[in-house]
Amino acid sequence: MEILWFLIAMGMLAAVIGPYVMRRRAGLRQVAPGTPDAADPANYGFVRQELLDIRVPGPDQDLMDVLELVQRTQDWRAASQLLAGTDKDGEVRWQRVQAFAGAAAFELAQQPGVGGRWLQTWRSEAPKDAGGAQVHAEFLVQQAWRASGGVGADDHRIILEEARTVCREATLLAPGDPVPYIIELAVARGLGYSREEFEALWAKIADRAPAHMGAHLAALHYWCEKWHGSRELSDAFTHAAAARAPHGSLLAALPLFAVYEHLPEVNLVQGFYQSAVVTRAVEGALFAVHAARPDDPMLAHVRHLLVFFLVRSERWAEAMDQLRHVDGYVGAQPWSHGGDPAAEYAVYRALAVAGYEANGGNPATLPR
Repeated sequence: MEILWFLIAMGMLAAVIGPYVMRRRAGLRQVAPGTPDAADPANYGFVRQELLDIRVPGPDQDLMDVLELVQRTQDWRAASQLLAGTDKDGEVRWQRVQAFAGAAAFELAQQPGVGGRWLQTWRSEAPKDAGGAQVHAEFLVQQAWRASGGVGADDHRIILEEARTVCREATLLAPGDPVPYIIELAVARGLGYSREEFEALWAKIADRAPAHMGAHLAALHYWCEKWHGSRELSDAFTHAAAARAPHGSLLAALPLFAVYEHLPEVNLVQGFYQSAVVTRAVEGALFAVHAARPDDPMLAHVRHLLVFFLVRSERWAEAMDQLRHVDGYVGAQPWSHGGDPAAEYAVYRALAVAGYEANGGNPATLPR
């Protein structure tokens, strides 16, 4: 609790909160509206760039309504009620916890010392509320990654250690809920858990929600080369999960996320995005998307990443098919890695439209 109070009261390091460094994979650019090469999203019913929702990967009207109410009234009770009524074993609860934490962090960044007071009040007035503890823990994790001095800095470590403490509190309040353990996966990555410690943590998640896609995506970061693993370990983790995935599970798309995490910063190989490795991962993700339930809350995450790879692979019609399902929301990989997710997404959307039209496509030929 001490860290939360300090962050709210002092607006900890608000001056250094800024956009992430955008991960430029190549020299993509977006032409100015009105130029001959500009793609008009309105022709396809796409949402204007300035209206794209950067908070979530796809629609969740209940969440949006509650977020608006909480931020307008600064009353936490609606958030608590929504989480209390959300299935603890499913993907939606994890996404909603992230959204509430992100909203509090954004408020604090916009109004240091003032923003996000509803979370402080929530924890003060209802310390035994499991939902509040989870949002608090995730808020601390997001602050550690976004508003501290970075990995290795004292404040980064201190905030993550506090987040771990709150995660442990949250597990006691709701023993069967996997969310506190999923939040701790980011703590494990930042604090450098040993593999034995990480695998023990992962076992607790697997016992509670073995097919949880969000948990697998969070765990994947630990196994990546840039953190505590390697390409081989991340491939082994994702392919094993895909192999044991039940029919209709989006876990079959996990290898594509591993490929994305290990993309070269500078690609010098012609045809890399048409290579066998990328093609197999893309096809696996497309299979997973086609087999998944239309209302699977993680479906938008996979579709967004497919847009990235399909555009890079110059598979324009397939990219357009994914765009028509996700357009309007951009709170997902790969757009969220940049400082301006809406602009990053709009670049790829414009490229997809341009490629589609260059190959004979038009608004009338795009399936609805």
